[in-house]
Amino acid sequence: MATYQLSYLIDFIQSYSDKIPSLLSVESQLLDIKKQSQSKQIKSLIELYPQILSLIENELWKTNEFDDWLEVYQSTCRGYEVLLDYYDTDSRFDFFLSIPIADRPEHLKNCLESIWQLCQLYQYGGKKEGFFSKVSVIIAEDSQFEKYIEEDIRLANEYRQKGLKVIHFGQQEQRELLAKIPAEYRSGLKSIIGEHSMKQFYHKGQAIMRNLSYLKLLEIANDKNKSLFYFVDSDQTFQVNVASSNGDKNIYALNYFYTINRLFTENNISLLTGKLVGDPPVSPSVMAVNFLQDVIAFLHQLADQPAEHECQFHQPLMTEGDHAAYHDMANLFGFENIQKVFNYRCELQHQHNHIDCMNTFFKRINCFFFGEHPTRKTHFKYIDSLLKLTPARTIYPGNYITTFEGMKYIIPFGDLRLRMSGPTAGRLIQAEIKEKFVSANVPMMHTRTLQSDFSAEFRPGVEKDDEIIDLSDEFERQFFGDLMLFSVVDLSKQKVNFKQLSKKFVTSIFDKVEIELLDLYKNKHQKINDKCNELLAVINDKSHWWNHCEDVSKSVIYVKQFINNNRHNFGKGSTAYVKIKSPSHRLKKKNEMINALLNYQNDRDTWDKLLDDIESLKCSIF
Repeated sequence: MATYQLSYLIDFIQSYSDKIPSLLSVESQLLDIKKQSQSKQIKSLIELYPQILSLIENELWKTNEFDDWLEVYQSTCRGYEVLLDYYDTDSRFDFFLSIPIADRPEHLKNCLESIWQLCQLYQYGGKKEGFFSKVSVIIAEDSQFEKYIEEDIRLANEYRQKGLKVIHFGQQEQRELLAKIPAEYRSGLKSIIGEHSMKQFYHKGQAIMRNLSYLKLLEIANDKNKSLFYFVDSDQTFQVNVASSNGDKNIYALNYFYTINRLFTENNISLLTGKLVGDPPVSPSVMAVNFLQDVIAFLHQLADQPAEHECQFHQPLMTEGDHAAYHDMANLFGFENIQKVFNYRCELQHQHNHIDCMNTFFKRINCFFFGEHPTRKTHFKYIDSLLKLTPARTIYPGNYITTFEGMKYIIPFGDLRLRMSGPTAGRLIQAEIKEKFVSANVPMMHTRTLQSDFSAEFRPGVEKDDEIIDLSDEFERQFFGDLMLFSVVDLSKQKVNFKQLSKKFVTSIFDKVEIELLDLYKNKHQKINDKCNELLAVINDKSHWWNHCEDVSKSVIYVKQFINNNRHNFGKGSTAYVKIKSPSHRLKKKNEMINALLNYQNDRDTWDKLLDDIESLKCSIF
């Protein structure tokens, strides 16, 4: 094995050193290894391989020549895994993945397929007895409908047969697990794992499902000290998107498990989070202004182009200022508030005209209300090295990894069902463990919608009724989630001791943030109404060619539906806006959040004690 690997690597370097001159330094090390005894050669090669992989990785992203370099990178990664398996000394972390799922099996299939592809392409840990040995997956079931549960079970079986260790964590098993938790813990865990009707045991929410799955993961992890617990969402895949001359490509270009293992091995980390690329990770309720602005700009540009001329909307992607460029209130998060227009980039590749371009864009324009943002998708950017860490302040709930110690830092307030739970949890965790909470450039691909009619998707707080998509529940949870988040941010800035908060002081913070948010939301909704009026005027303008072209008549209808959906959800008479404006409703919600925050430390102490007792075998819930 050592002789074969040495010959392979020496040949590889001779073939590619003209493109990667730094490989020549590795060649001299390989020649030195060749002089060693057989027993030492394998160990030396294992130590050298990461350096070689880093050089290829840098070249891959420097040139963006994915067709040329991606297979080279993947095959070299596989060579490293073969060597580790032969040496039989793989002491790296085992990965245990949790995927909460609620009534969307198509998303689950995509997610499982990406995990399987990642294991196939990079072979982290290799295979033993027909299964990838160091990767296990649990599907945490939260579906309402039996047909979807049955499909989730079928998918678990399908991917087990393909060599992926998949466990379906069903609702009956969840009930049984909850029933085993001692009574002295249950009362203090309401905000963490909830209180549920045994009959209506579904749609418990992402935060509660993640926290419940912690307990299942601890059951199946053989060695908690050599295990990493990886939390992902079903609408994500282990890919990144890159822009090319032929449009976007979604590629398996990150060796996630290898990279994350190195990050945890080489640094003192309890919790690591990565971002998302693709569709934004936020609600449409905080993206409507900038998307309306981009749609208006597109129509003005389209009006200046002859309908049947070759499409001119294939300009390079705008990447400047893409830090939360999709968010109407990005300045709240410390980012520059981007006012510029982001152009639509046509996704059609065959020869086509502006009629085709318009129809393609507007056929899916109402997908925006399910979270798509065609003009402000986020694309992956490679910066220096995947091993670079930065301090974190936000958990991305669909992309974070913990050690056993890190499982103490849960996503809190799950029973309140607020949006912005990740940023809120991140601020609380950052205040507690500081530099042991970090972020790395290992994002996942986020795809909100798979079907144009959304028929196979569930999204909490979003309802579709004929032509109207109602976001009132999600929009309300967004406002109160913002109120919780920025109150916690204010408290963190003051470096308060969360164990010693007084209700009077916390209430004063919430009152101040509430006034600020109400003003921001009022201004934002006025902008939405103004933009809707502007968009309606543009689409109805009889001087524009689309009003005299039967081939785009449906597109005009889709745009008007888009305007109606904006007015339904964000107009002054919208259900959510009426609730947000109601002082009595705000007071009720505010008191719930204040009490939850005041109880946070007690809830955490109960959770910590439960985990400690499980670990020390003082009590067993398994």
